[in-house]
Amino acid sequence: MTRILVALAVGLLAAGPAAAQETPAGMRIAGNFSSNSKHVDNIEKPFFTGLPGATGLKLEMNYNPMDVVGVKAQDALRLLRTGAFDVMSVQIGMASRDDPFFEGLDLIGVSTNMADLRKAVDAYRDAFDKRLQEKFNAKVMTLWPFGPQVFYCNAPIKSLDDMKGLKIRSFTPSMAALIQNLGATPVTLQFSEVYPALQRGVANCGVTSPTSGNSGKWPEVTTHFLPLSVSGSVQGHFMNLDYWKKFSPAEQAKIAAEFKRMEDQMWALAVTANDDAMNCNIGKEPCKEGTKASMTLVDVSPADQKKLDEAVTKVVLPIWKESCNRVDPACTDVWNKTVGTARGFKID
Repeated sequence: MTRILVALAVGLLAAGPAAAQETPAGMRIAGNFSSNSKHVDNIEKPFFTGLPGATGLKLEMNYNPMDVVGVKAQDALRLLRTGAFDVMSVQIGMASRDDPFFEGLDLIGVSTNMADLRKAVDAYRDAFDKRLQEKFNAKVMTLWPFGPQVFYCNAPIKSLDDMKGLKIRSFTPSMAALIQNLGATPVTLQFSEVYPALQRGVANCGVTSPTSGNSGKWPEVTTHFLPLSVSGSVQGHFMNLDYWKKFSPAEQAKIAAEFKRMEDQMWALAVTANDDAMNCNIGKEPCKEGTKASMTLVDVSPADQKKLDEAVTKVVLPIWKESCNRVDPACTDVWNKTVGTARGFKID
């Protein structure tokens, strides 16, 4: 009898690690907002649906856009940390309220075109991933932008000076700082909340990419379009770290390769789709993929660009330095060595 009990105990000990390494049977995903149809319907949903076939893993995919499952963008990092979802599409600017370090990837006015933004993202990626793993038990799978973040307004404007006194949708702390510097009031809203806010006058203007605004039907509730880019609205797909570790190294390599493919598709969309969406917003040809509207185009003046550039050094970087160094005294040094070096900025 003793020999039988010993044998059973040894068998259970041997089975323990093997069971812990067993490939998960399913993947629970909270995707992007459903109104971002170009990203969700054309790239994200097909990616997750096809992931088992592309990797050869037997995974049951449970995919839903975050607004369908009632997830707030600002709660994403905490939900990942608890394992409520295995993978989440994260609006980093909204989620950075839990840790300002993450917003350093895409501070307002620092990287206003896609080429510059990619340099910043590549420079910050490793530091970003390390901090995400340490503080939120999650791993970076993708980092990509929606595209240049521009202004949609339902009030007649001719320049940034006309923003004074308006209520403007904001989704990052540094964007709120810029809006306040313009004499306007920032209104924090996630993407799915903006259309009704513009419709009801809760907000006078919203900031998003031309593609997202057009696909989200913002031209139905706005009249003036100012294509002054203030950032790229970097998103990410993050995976719960405990879930990631359940895959073998070979399986992880296959999964990472597929996520990289999706990331490249998202970058390509940010570069190629926004010119078409801008044309569609103002009723100009060619408008091949978006919905044609008749917004009034507000030309970006040198004075507007100068006002944005000045705000970076006078307002955005100092405010971010204060909030981030309060959480981590090394924050500024990390940023200067990564994004700052890549983009030619330095925080003193």
